Amino acid sequence: MGDGSITPRFGNMKALLGIVAGAGASYGIYKLISGGNFKRIKKSTTSDTPAVRSGQPGDGALQPGSLLAKVSGLDVVCPRPAEAASGGIIIHQSPGNLEPQHLKMLLSCLQSSNNPSDRCRILLTLGNAAAFTVNQNQIREFEGIPTIAGFLSDPAAEVRVQTLTALNNLCMNIQNQEQIKVYVPQVMELIEMSPVNSDLQLGALRLLTNLSVTDKHQHLLKDSITLLLSLLVVSNEPLQVQASKVLVNLSSNPDMMDDIVQAQAPASVVLLFDARTAPAVLLRLLTFAGNLKAWRPSAQVADELRRKQDCLFRVMLDESSQLHSRLVQLLSHPDGEIQAHVARILT
Repeated sequence: MGDGSITPRFGNMKALLGIVAGAGASYGIYKLISGGNFKRIKKSTTSDTPAVRSGQPGDGALQPGSLLAKVSGLDVVCPRPAEAASGGIIIHQSPGNLEPQHLKMLLSCLQSSNNPSDRCRILLTLGNAAAFTVNQNQIREFEGIPTIAGFLSDPAAEVRVQTLTALNNLCMNIQNQEQIKVYVPQVMELIEMSPVNSDLQLGALRLLTNLSVTDKHQHLLKDSITLLLSLLVVSNEPLQVQASKVLVNLSSNPDMMDDIVQAQAPASVVLLFDARTAPAVLLRLLTFAGNLKAWRPSAQVADELRRKQDCLFRVMLDESSQLHSRLVQLLSHPDGEIQAHVARILT
C-alpha cells in the first residue's frame, strides 16, 4: 500500500467522477437522461470521501450558478496540483470523447465504491457517456452491462434510478439489448414495488420503451400488459405517456395481439378517452386503440374472449364497450391531430 501511484490514481478518479459527469454534456442531454425529475445530489460534510471534503488544500468546487453546475447538478471537484500532469486533461473531455481507460476506471470504481453519492456520480457519468455509440460498444466489451445492472438492487433509490438511466442509454444499441433483456423481470419488479409516480417507475418504463421498439424482445413483456394498463389509470401524465408508449410498441406487433386482448384490464381505462386527458397521453392511447381495432379475430375467438371477464377485449373492443361512443365525442376535440386520429379509427 506504500506505492506512491495510488494517491494520484484516486485523485484522477475523483476528477473523472465529478467533472466528466457534466463538463461535456449539454443541458438538453442531461435533461433527457435524468428525466428532469432526479433530485440533485447534495454534498455531505460527514460522508464525502477525502477528495470531496471541503477545507483541504488544493480542493476547488465550481462557483454556484456556473454553467457547469447548472448542467450537471453535481458538485464538481477540480484535480489537485500533483494530479494535474497525469489526469487534469480529463476535465476538457466530453462524454463522447472518453478514452477506453476512463470507462474501465469508472466501472472499476463503481464496483468498489461504498458511498451512494459516489455511485450516483459514476452512474450518471456512464449514462452520459452511453449516449454515444462508441461508448455503448466499449462498455459492453468491458463487461460493463452486468456491472451496471447489478445496482438495480442497490439499497439507495437514487442509485437505482441512475442505474436505469445508464441501462436505458445502453439499450439504444441492438447488441446491448441482448444482454439487457435478461434484466426485464427485475425491471418489472421495480415498477411493481416502487411508489406510484416515482422516478424509479419512470426510469424503468423508459428502459422498457427502448427495449420494445423492435419486435425482437417484445414477448418478454407479455405478462406486463395488465400492469401497464393499470398504470394508465393511476399515474400522472409523465408515467401515462411512458406506459402508453410501451403499449403502442407492443400493439404494433400482430404476434403480440393475442396476449394483449386477453390481458386483464381495468374498466376505467376507457374513461381516459376524454377531452380532459392530456393530449400527449390521448394521442398515444388513440394509436393504441387504432392498433387494436385493426385486429380482426374470428367469430370463434371473439366468443371465447367475451367469456373472459375483465379482459381488454371486453373493455375496449366488444360491442358492449363504451369506447365507440367516447371516440365519437372526441371528433369535436379542439386538437386537429386528435380529431384526425379518431376519424381514422372510426372509418
